[in-house]
Amino acid sequence: MFENLIATLKADKRKIVFTEGPDPRILEAASRLKKDGLLDSILVGNVDEVKSAAAAGGFDIEGMEIIDPAAYPEMDAMVARMVELRKGKMTEEQCRAALSKGNYFGTMLVKLGKADALLGGATYSTADTVRPALQIIKTKPGNKIVSSCFILRRDGKDGGDELYAMGDCAININPSEDDLMEIAIETAKTAKAFGIDPKVAMLSYSTKGSGKGETVDMMKNATEKTKAAAPDLAVDGELQFDAAFSPVVAATKCKGSPVAGQANTFIFPDINAGNIGYKIAQRLGGFEAYGPILQGLNAPINDLSRGCNADEVYQMAIITAGLK
Repeated sequence: MFENLIATLKADKRKIVFTEGPDPRILEAASRLKKDGLLDSILVGNVDEVKSAAAAGGFDIEGMEIIDPAAYPEMDAMVARMVELRKGKMTEEQCRAALSKGNYFGTMLVKLGKADALLGGATYSTADTVRPALQIIKTKPGNKIVSSCFILRRDGKDGGDELYAMGDCAININPSEDDLMEIAIETAKTAKAFGIDPKVAMLSYSTKGSGKGETVDMMKNATEKTKAAAPDLAVDGELQFDAAFSPVVAATKCKGSPVAGQANTFIFPDINAGNIGYKIAQRLGGFEAYGPILQGLNAPINDLSRGCNADEVYQMAIITAGLK
């Protein structure tokens, strides 16, 4: 599943900033990325602490940039730029205090072009990773929201990867019709990066009017808006999961649909359904879940689980920088 991303990184070497440099999981992953020739890393943190932690773990970080916000020689210029970006929403004093922390400091390194991507969250909350990105990096032109998706993977019967994309399972609590349209389009783009030819199902407890309710109407309308905004995208809804996934059920409930029975990219009506859905697939279906992968930002920034291990950091670093 990483084939396309690794090829991208080998063809175009990129630099990723890790906001929690002294963390052993970060150091192990950064060492592996260096050994495999995939990414250059910037480690944010006290230089002595980072080097001591690396030595204790036996991790090779020779040649990596280690930047301590407290000793950063260009801090005044960075503060001035952040004040300009925040446009009266934060004072100089507030910006300087924020930039003393790895999450804001790392985000500004990306904004200033000193790094191509950022991965944080080994010790920070999701909100503490996403908030600086929203304030400093902002959304891409044409995007109004930041959303997320998970890539679900398990071994396929043919020996390859069985892959699905699911959104939004982590960021938007109660998305509107327009939000769902954007989530569908962005999740389809993410799916393509993993070699998935996206067939997008807008999920509901109803299939083509079999049920009634506000969320049914919302998914139906979101489907039509998605079709209008992305006419080349295979998308249909509203669909129940069985109709979206099973060819047998699809033949009964919605014959002739370009998506039903073969969907591989699933859009949930809200965060409750999405978060529950991907975790059911993960725990009962034996899928590995990669994410949340943030979508819609002007630069690639992603969040780690605070319970992550070094393998997950390594994988998410490839995903983050490879999706640039």
